[in-house]
Amino acid sequence: MKINLNNIKKVHFIGIGGISMSGIAEILKYNGFTVSGSDDNSTAVTDHLKSKNIQVLIPNAKENITEGIDLVVYTAAIRATNHEYIVAKEKNLPMMERAELLGKILEGYEKSICVAGTHGKTTTTSILSEILINVGLDPTIQIGGHMNRNGANYHIGNSPYFVLEACEYNNSFHHWKPQIGIILNIDEDHLDFFGNLEGVINSFEKFVQNIRPNGTLVINRDTPKFEDITKNVKNIISFGLEELKSPLSPSEHMYIWATNINESTNGITFDVMKNDEFLTKADAPLFGKFNVQNVLACFATCIALEIPIEKISQGLKTVKGVKRRFEYKGMYNGAEIIDDYAHHPTEIYHCLEAVNSGKNSRVFCLFHPHTYSRTKNHLDDFAKCFKGANKIIILPIFPAREPFDPTISSEMLAEKIKQNGEDVIFAKTFQEAENYLRAELTTGDLLLTLGAGEAYKVADVLTEK
Repeated sequence: MKINLNNIKKVHFIGIGGISMSGIAEILKYNGFTVSGSDDNSTAVTDHLKSKNIQVLIPNAKENITEGIDLVVYTAAIRATNHEYIVAKEKNLPMMERAELLGKILEGYEKSICVAGTHGKTTTTSILSEILINVGLDPTIQIGGHMNRNGANYHIGNSPYFVLEACEYNNSFHHWKPQIGIILNIDEDHLDFFGNLEGVINSFEKFVQNIRPNGTLVINRDTPKFEDITKNVKNIISFGLEELKSPLSPSEHMYIWATNINESTNGITFDVMKNDEFLTKADAPLFGKFNVQNVLACFATCIALEIPIEKISQGLKTVKGVKRRFEYKGMYNGAEIIDDYAHHPTEIYHCLEAVNSGKNSRVFCLFHPHTYSRTKNHLDDFAKCFKGANKIIILPIFPAREPFDPTISSEMLAEKIKQNGEDVIFAKTFQEAENYLRAELTTGDLLLTLGAGEAYKVADVLTEK
């Protein structure tokens, strides 16, 4: 592989401590570029970058844009009022948004794989990456979470393989032209940007059009507008949970599906089928039926890469997954605690479905809603997705990138859930939620801490981590 940035030698990252920016910075450093960056605060991530001889400047300041910088990289979160952004513009320095730079990097990898979908991207990227590592292919990896395997959100490999989590928000994945594009599912999300489901589907259509001419689309057969999305694709491998009822389309080489699905305390097992043919028995230390679909996507991708079936199966057996994805945190007062990043109604539903409620006296669910727009747009769905939880605690909305919206609140969400007959309370603070759980949790209970915000902090306190 060879990364070509048109004679650029020194790259400066505004916000280098970010989960994606830090990984990209180290990839460029490994490939011979001079790398610097800035951030508002020192963190374990910035300390790690310094240990790799990457210059990290704290805090963000106009003085950080010095002579010799050939390219300034920023994220969509950086505002036009940012000091370094302003100076770089004034100096007419070449500037590039993070996703665009990733697209340039990806061009240097012959076997690039982009994992897209409304739900399951991070988990599937980690599973696929670990399989490729376990079979000896040593991929470079960029992922939106920290892998349990190495505690990092990236891995720098020495091969033509690059596995990238492909986020649809802000159409970021339109910058990438993968050899293999994966679509796990399409659902209504990020409606603050897309407007409606049709807008989301249109964005994924564009992603599919960017797959390289000799490349492959791996796609869930239950994807909305499947025929429209796949109509101009030459090479397709589809997957799903049930035997195919309709014929394959002319471009579909095969359909990968699961039967004899079993869940236990050790994980999931199922038979992997190709059309009508039995391929292998899958055995993964993962939980929940939603992970069956994620594993099927990985099998389909590995088949496209011509990895022998027995190697795929063997590589799957020791995957460790990623933090904050159905992660066992520990015990408190005899109660199990599991944390998950689920922040969309569909994800919450599947997390609760994955909990073996038969072995628990009660299931508690602590939820930290993520963004005003998502809470507002999916209010009715949020009100219905907590079926299976005996006790629900709602924290104040985590605003993330959004300004305050007085037309929606966690109190409104709690009231909506209550109207559906659920046992729910609103906790004004994390301390209030913690105090409630300390008083209530007992032997045999299970606590799920959910959300893209900071509900996990309560799990950490309760398990003394």
